[in-house]
Amino acid sequence: MKRYILYLILFTFCSFHSAVYAQWQKTNGPSASGGDINCVVSNGTSIFAGGTGIYLSTNNGVLWTAVNNGLTDLAVKSIAISGTNIYAGTTNGGGVFLSTNNGVLWTAINGNLTNKNVNALAVNGSNIFVETGLGLFLSTNNGGNWTAANTGLVGGSVQSVVFSGTNIFAGTSGGGVFLSTNNGSTWTAVNTGLTNKLVMALAISGNNIFAATFGGVFLSTNNGSNWTSANTGTTSNLDYTLAISGVNIFLGTVNGAFLSTDNGSNWVPINTGLTATTVRSLAISGTTIFAGTNGGVFSTANNGGLWNARHAGFPVVTNTFTLAASGNNLFAGTNDGGVFLSTDNGGNWNAINSGLTNMLVYSIAISGTNIFAGTGGGGIFLSTNNGSSWSAVNSGLTGLQVFALAVNGSTIFAGTQAGIFYSSNSGSSWIAVNTGLTWTTVKALAIKGTTILAGTNGGLYISTNNGGNWTASNTGLQGTDVRSIVISGVYIFAGIHNGGAHLSTNNGSSWTLKNTGLTSNFVYSYAISGSTIFAGSWLAGVFASTNNGSTWTAVNTGLTKMNVYTLAISGTELFAGIQDGGVWKRPLSELVTSIEKMPGEIPINFALLQNYPNPFNPSTNIRFEIPTSGFVSLKIYDVLGKEVAALVNEYKPAGSYDVSFNASKLSSGIYFYKLQTGNFTSTKKMVLMK
Repeated sequence: MKRYILYLILFTFCSFHSAVYAQWQKTNGPSASGGDINCVVSNGTSIFAGGTGIYLSTNNGVLWTAVNNGLTDLAVKSIAISGTNIYAGTTNGGGVFLSTNNGVLWTAINGNLTNKNVNALAVNGSNIFVETGLGLFLSTNNGGNWTAANTGLVGGSVQSVVFSGTNIFAGTSGGGVFLSTNNGSTWTAVNTGLTNKLVMALAISGNNIFAATFGGVFLSTNNGSNWTSANTGTTSNLDYTLAISGVNIFLGTVNGAFLSTDNGSNWVPINTGLTATTVRSLAISGTTIFAGTNGGVFSTANNGGLWNARHAGFPVVTNTFTLAASGNNLFAGTNDGGVFLSTDNGGNWNAINSGLTNMLVYSIAISGTNIFAGTGGGGIFLSTNNGSSWSAVNSGLTGLQVFALAVNGSTIFAGTQAGIFYSSNSGSSWIAVNTGLTWTTVKALAIKGTTILAGTNGGLYISTNNGGNWTASNTGLQGTDVRSIVISGVYIFAGIHNGGAHLSTNNGSSWTLKNTGLTSNFVYSYAISGSTIFAGSWLAGVFASTNNGSTWTAVNTGLTKMNVYTLAISGTELFAGIQDGGVWKRPLSELVTSIEKMPGEIPINFALLQNYPNPFNPSTNIRFEIPTSGFVSLKIYDVLGKEVAALVNEYKPAGSYDVSFNASKLSSGIYFYKLQTGNFTSTKKMVLMK
């Protein structure tokens, strides 16, 4: 008897003392200084920067302090100031926040806003304008109530709002520039001469209005009635932000910063010391200019002659946008640190950026010994020595913002903001293949034999002749912004921004919504291991399906951040690139479960049998019987009641089932397995003995 009691105490102690590894684990990177900064604004001696939260500097950027008390959403896209009121727009469902004490405390002011993902924010006196994805809204009482201000606004979401007396100008993501003379009640398009209607920023100086677009800079001197191109000297048509100080006009692009002193007639690059190349925001405080970039905050006191990094106080974080595996090599493309390589399953990461002139990496593809990196403004780079050095391979490539890459034998396809390009000579030259492609911002590519699928911001397209022609294939798609595509045999999955997961079993001819169990409609990535499909979502983490998407189960144990950019499988691990969280990993053995339906007659009663063998190390089998079809849950718990594995979480036909469970990542001890289906619940104990 004493020996038996000692045995139980021993295993109970082990389960408390040892860490439980049946969960996601954060790898040691990748990381770079500065972080991703979306907005910078100045208010006297106070400088605010928004990215992952809000940071304040009162000493000209030398030191920053987080000021997030009350800010329940740290995905900060925009900040605006009116007197002592500071407003912040967030994009993960928090909406609009107000601080009246210089950021010490924030309060949500969402009133009757139904969508709280704020893409743009502007303030003029008591008027607050926000773009939420459902249109432009106006509040005149500090967010107490909001009124739609969309009449006449068409062609895309509002990216920028500026004020000039009683005139209000709005730049949109596809409709160009609009003018309102009645405080947003109605809008009129003012686009004559504006050849690119994706307007990221507007700035006003006297009678001059400047528009930064994805087709360069444009100038209007007559309230938008006419526009002329003003790009001489700029090396990028992907322009994000503008700021004006006297005769100096500053431009932020994917290729750094530029300055014009002659009203936009000529521009010169001003990038000395600016190590992050994507400039998303510019702010002026006295004689100092601040730049918010994909690699932190920089400042210059001599009009861009020299920039200094101003990272002190910011967390060291990196967004990993893409992952690609080749043997023991795992490559990560990041928002500000370029490409990183791990050869030990994420234990260590090393930056491998020699020759890489653009550090915003959206996509990586591997073809034999060739590694291709698609960047956010620098085009495509090639490495033939495992990332030791890179060289630009952009001949013929007019779209330099490369969101997606796919390899088909010796042919490489690139999805860009200017459509699709292909190369048959390792990137030495590229040819545009856009016939039939009416939407040219291509964010996802996948290849199945001779069929190529392209996900755009206007739906999904298919080519069966190597890109020679494209045909729209959107029947059944609940949404048009396609962010991810993956193929498993006859099954093709598409992930839609605000549309969820979709499945096609007829080569893309039609699609079926497959969202049961998905708690997020934002599916940005997929990965496949055998018959298990993984989906990476925004806001809700990672999901798994073992029945081709009919049902999904969240597999987020241990994952502390839920915005997933990318998924990849390397060896026996599933890796996830997380917003502001680096790269995480989890063993596939915890996620991919063998569930075998046993032959024979339908059982008469519900039953959960004792696992065998028991005790076990490290694998065991669990058998259960269900006389009626229904949703079945079979989960593993430790002695504290914490869920450590979900073996079954889906609809099952009536029958007997045998489930294998691998506990190689768990510590020795007592565990419990629980079956729930309909009104039936049963729990049994098992012992892991290592």
